[in-house]
Amino acid sequence: MSDITVLRELLIVVAVTFSIVFFFQQLRLPAIIGFLLAGVIIGPNGLKIIPDLKQVEILAEIGVILLLFEIGLEFSIAGLLSVYRSILWGGVLQIAITTLVVWTLALFMGFPSGMGIFYGFLISLSSTAIVLKIYSDRGETHALHARLATGVLLFQDLCIIPMMLLVPFLGRSAPISLARIGLTLGQALLVVLSIIIGARFALPWVLHQVARLRNRELFILFVVFFSLGTAWLTSQFGLSLALGAFIAGLVISELEYSHQIVSDILPLRDCFTGIFFISIGMLLDVGFLFTDVSTPVGAFVALVAIKALVVLGIFGWLYRSLRLGVVLALSLAQVGEFSFILAAVGREHGLVTAAGEQLFLAATILSMIASPFLVQWAHGLAFRFEEMLRPESAGTLPEGEGGEENRGPSTGHVIVIGYGLNGQNLTRVLKEVGIAYRILDMDPDVVRRARTAGEPIWFGDGTRPEVLRQLGIQDARVVVAAISDRVGTARIVSQARRLRPDVYLIVRTRYLAEIEHLDQLGANQVIPEEFETSVEIFARVLQEYHVPRNVISLQVELIRKEHYGTLRGLHLQGKRLDELSRFLAGTTADTFLIPEGSPVIGKSLEEIDLRSRAGVTLISVVRGGESIYNPGREFLLAAGDVLVLLGSHKALDQATQILSPPNAIGGAAPD
Repeated sequence: MSDITVLRELLIVVAVTFSIVFFFQQLRLPAIIGFLLAGVIIGPNGLKIIPDLKQVEILAEIGVILLLFEIGLEFSIAGLLSVYRSILWGGVLQIAITTLVVWTLALFMGFPSGMGIFYGFLISLSSTAIVLKIYSDRGETHALHARLATGVLLFQDLCIIPMMLLVPFLGRSAPISLARIGLTLGQALLVVLSIIIGARFALPWVLHQVARLRNRELFILFVVFFSLGTAWLTSQFGLSLALGAFIAGLVISELEYSHQIVSDILPLRDCFTGIFFISIGMLLDVGFLFTDVSTPVGAFVALVAIKALVVLGIFGWLYRSLRLGVVLALSLAQVGEFSFILAAVGREHGLVTAAGEQLFLAATILSMIASPFLVQWAHGLAFRFEEMLRPESAGTLPEGEGGEENRGPSTGHVIVIGYGLNGQNLTRVLKEVGIAYRILDMDPDVVRRARTAGEPIWFGDGTRPEVLRQLGIQDARVVVAAISDRVGTARIVSQARRLRPDVYLIVRTRYLAEIEHLDQLGANQVIPEEFETSVEIFARVLQEYHVPRNVISLQVELIRKEHYGTLRGLHLQGKRLDELSRFLAGTTADTFLIPEGSPVIGKSLEEIDLRSRAGVTLISVVRGGESIYNPGREFLLAAGDVLVLLGSHKALDQATQILSPPNAIGGAAPD
């Protein structure tokens, strides 16, 4: 009967998960809120539809593992290392200052010193699962604020180890041992590095062998095994299961199989993460919450205010950007799921009372429910705060720094916002052709390295009009926004267009839905990465079928002018489509180089008979640098001859097959 009970509870949770996802999607609200509320309602402290949490908690653990594993697939080790200094400084300061503030308030309220530090630990941790899930749903995983938040969250997960070791000392039930804490931390870091290094060398070979079997079920099983196994391995050394799963995803993200793995794991992740958030909601005692609503709400407001102000101060100072500080502050304002684990340990050592635990739980769940709304409002609030304050001199390096001699002419330059891979490639070309440019980036390490290399780069936030003015937007000819921040890109376009109505704006985006929005804001060219890849693919295919380059260029131009409407399932205007069809249906000329091994070598044109077999006309043959116009039917072909052919695209393709060696694809010679 116990198995039947487990099945009944699982059916209830899955049914609730499905209903909530459907209902909240219709309302365009984050499903996380619905999951938490559903847990409160159906749990043992609500309607008691599910009276026992044990089985659900096991499923929830699996959900967290799969969630963070899949999120790890969307990041790269190189991306996180690029901001490691800010992560280290920001993470250390965030935990230290938050703990200090909470400890001071606890002493003022008459709580013991150890209890104050312990509550500081609890409040300093944020929810890795919730924050990364929200960023993933919003398509912001590659933005600077998402990378910084991810780094801070991972640092917090690592800090759970010394926090748990300090709990007995804070509860006065065991003496502190700095040697033991240091040894445990060293072991934890060694385990993480060993997993990353070992997996990067061994995993590609193993995955390749599994993929060669061409068995989808076996491939998925191995990926799940690696994810769960890495999580279990890290837990054996005192680290969290979620951290191990994230590391597993991070390692696999560097491999060629990452996209296939994401598509295979995604259905499992969405199912189990819903169960996780429902299980969190089940922990709340509704009766306690409604006995005195003001106290939990007051605790929630104080908790969010403390965390937000601390993070705002740290990252606003590190990056000199109020916008980035506000976004990170509201993103990290909630309390994390690992605080529940730490609270359970503290209860064993007398640091948390039953009433205190429920108060903390109520405030924590309220902060989790508020998180999607806080993140959604963060950018708008940040822009409003900047407009209210707007310190005109903040946000850029002093005028003498960044290579004043590299600015080039005072007019007609290009402003490049974002010095990632796209920005670096662009500036390399601009330098080669002698076009003046100025670069803006918000990563101080990137700015420092580029300035050392002699690049005209400045540190600042391109969403701020005063920063754009200092970069000389009034004299610029082109502004290129090459950042991964969706909201920031839209703001840059809006501000640049307001400051210079005639400047030419080119923006890059990862998101299809942003094309129309950015166009309406005033962008001259919106380049979506996914569609540009599609354009490159079909251009290569058309070249292989001997479609002339001018026709390919016409097709590409039409697609770009229609804002990629063809690729999005829309239709080109009839006049342009008819024009393109006439080009594609017409006769054209192409060249073909006869390679070694071709079956036509040594044969005469009469034997080959390309006109009747393929429908093409041989205009001339180029041999030894000399052109033989209209050769006779007895002319013998040789390797290295270049044939100039005239015919339709279909006929040219058929002629290519006749002239090519067996089991090979012929290639056209350069025009």
